Amino acid sequence: MKIGIYGLGRFGAFWGDQLSKIGTVVGYSRNKDREVPKSITKVSEEEVLSSDVIIICVAISSMENFLISIKDKIKPGTLLMDTCSVKVYPVELMKKILPPWANIIGTHPMFGPDSGKLGVAGLPIVISEVRATKEQYNFWIEKFNQLNLSVIEMTPDEHDKEAAYTQGITHFIGRTLADLHLKRSSISTTGYNSLLDIIKLTCNDEYQLFLDLQKYNSYTSLMRTDLKNSLNRILNIIESEGDISNG
Repeated sequence: MKIGIYGLGRFGAFWGDQLSKIGTVVGYSRNKDREVPKSITKVSEEEVLSSDVIIICVAISSMENFLISIKDKIKPGTLLMDTCSVKVYPVELMKKILPPWANIIGTHPMFGPDSGKLGVAGLPIVISEVRATKEQYNFWIEKFNQLNLSVIEMTPDEHDKEAAYTQGITHFIGRTLADLHLKRSSISTTGYNSLLDIIKLTCNDEYQLFLDLQKYNSYTSLMRTDLKNSLNRILNIIESEGDISNG
């Protein structure tokens, strides 16, 4: 089985290296100088699009233009899987833009080069049945299980609703803490150091990922409103207590 990785950025190269344990992996990057693991063979765009399975590792905001550019270049029966951190938006694009004979499975590996640096065993991957045969769908569940991943079946909408309050809020808090320019201290507590770890886990990714998570998941606006309301409630409690003590 030839697995094609389209997009060899930080995550694409990492995910391709993991997938090399279950198949032959080729990859394409517009950046010809980009270094990749030895387990991935860099090939032309034409060759990667001839793969039996194409794993899409492009930015969420680039998905529409990407799909338009490749829809007439893939062969009948090709299986395409996105890896976007939101699901409704890219899945709807794939269903609308790709030819009807193109098979589609939505995935979201809930990890990356940082969280998976010690191995991906036990880490979660969300999979959504979109437009593929039962055999294809079950085949990939089996393959992900072979990587010892925790396979979670969800609809795209279920994923986005839950991810807004898990991944979305984590990246939001991480970027907010980074904006404060927090540093380690000789009196750092374990809790404070955990906050700094959140910055490392979220801010090593491209800033575009943070923006895309907030923009293309329809539930993140509600998450931000809930977060803002909670902050205001806590601030009001503090200010109210201050008034009492001063009185």
